This record gives sequence, structure tokens and C-alpha cells, in this order.
Amino acid sequence: MALKKYKPTTPGQRFKVISAFDDITATKPEKSLVAGKRRTGGRNSEGRMTIRNVGGGHKKKYRVIDFKRDKEGVPGKVKTIEYDPNRTARIALVYYADGEKRYIIAPHGLKVGQEINAGKGTAPEIGNAMYMSEIPFGTVIHNIELRPGQGAKMARSAGSYAQLMTREGKFAILKLPSGETRMVLQTCKATIGTVSNADHQLEVSGKAGRSRWLGRRPRVRGVAMNPVDHPMGGGEGKSSGGQPRSRKGLPAKGFRTRSKKKASNKYIIERRKK
Repeated sequence: MALKKYKPTTPGQRFKVISAFDDITATKPEKSLVAGKRRTGGRNSEGRMTIRNVGGGHKKKYRVIDFKRDKEGVPGKVKTIEYDPNRTARIALVYYADGEKRYIIAPHGLKVGQEINAGKGTAPEIGNAMYMSEIPFGTVIHNIELRPGQGAKMARSAGSYAQLMTREGKFAILKLPSGETRMVLQTCKATIGTVSNADHQLEVSGKAGRSRWLGRRPRVRGVAMNPVDHPMGGGEGKSSGGQPRSRKGLPAKGFRTRSKKKASNKYIIERRKK
């Protein structure tokens, strides 16, 4: 997954760094696995703006991804690696032996023609989905379930992964991408390997227009606003704005907003670093 730098022939090309898309093997998605996707523009059901800086962007179709990996005992063959506009990772189209087709999030190193499996007795190889009880210690994993059969919820974005540290009782202990250490039931599934397109974080849009294509509208700094609009607004000249806080007045940069009564706190052994 290489990156592509451009010669500064225009101001927009000067700092542009984007993916070379050399890992992609198909340009059109599988029709049976595509669904329509509506945009809200940050508005709720009453038409009021509830999320700022959202709107516009290129039209997208949603690719239906198999996060559950419940085709146990049925081998599948990777047909294509594709671009997905709805996520940072690449996706892989899998043809199963019984004739079914599904999309999965492509792990780094997955090749076209490779065979993948899921369920009990599966080998710990890239792309295979296994139960926590069978994954060897120290293995790098992604697409992790929080509840058995729920479908993957953690470590799904480009380049992310977690590591299985040990097992205690009915729980497996994982080191998550954030640095948090937490317990997950051994009956939950995870996929072996790291998520593809790890270079995504190094991409540079190069111009405001590329952000608009992605549906991101301009974001005004709080310091540049008036006191009525933001806690950090107002002042003569370029004032620093005092303590950094959100538009609603919550302190930013280090202030922890997680509830002390949250039910899942008992599963967290060590919180993510500040």
C-alpha cells in the first residue's frame, strides 16, 4: 500500500499525498452486496442542524460488510480487494464454497485467491476468524466482538489491531489500539492480522475541496468567534482564549468524560493513556 506524492504543478497538488491504490483489484462493487445510503447533512428528523461541519460530499453507496463471520466450516476464496468509500480500510469480496458472496474488512497481506475460514478448529492465519479461546497468546487481531454473535465492534479502522495478552477464567485479556487493557469473553470472535491500508494516516488532502468531497464542511476555531458563540471567543487581537474547552463549556485536552457508573467499567483493567 504505497503513497503517491505529486509535483507542485498547482497549489492543490503541492502538499497532496494520497494512496496509490495499487492494492485494489476491482473498480466496481458486487451489485448484490450494495445498498443505498442517505445523507443527513448533520440534520435531525425535524430538519435542525444537530452536528456541525457536516454536509455535501460525493454520492456513496453502502457496501454490506460481514462483521459476524458466521460462515463456520465453509471455506471461502478471496476474489477481489476493493476500495470502500464508507471506511478507511480496504474490503475483500469472498466467494464461499456454497455459492454465497460476502464482503469482509481486508487484513494487511490478504491476497486474491487466498482461502479463508471461520469457526472452531481454524488455523491462526491472516483473514481467518477464530474464537478467543483458540487464538494463541501474543497474536495480533482485529474485528473484535464485544458480545458473542454481536459482530465486530473494535479494531476495524485502517491499520488498527489489538493483541491477545492472556486468558483468565472465562475472559480473554486484550491490549487495544488505544492502549487500554480490557477483558472480553472467550466465546467472542476476532480475525487474525492487522487491518489493511495502514498508510491512511499519512495521507494529506492538499486542498479544501478534497475535504468537501468527503462531506466535511469548514470548521471555525472557537478563538476566532465572539463570546456569545463560544467560551473561548472574544478578546482584543489574537487572544489565546483561556482554558481550552468545547462549545458547550466542557474542558478539552485531558478532561475525562467517561461515566464512573458505566456498566463496562468492570471489564477494563487499565484505562487508555492520557
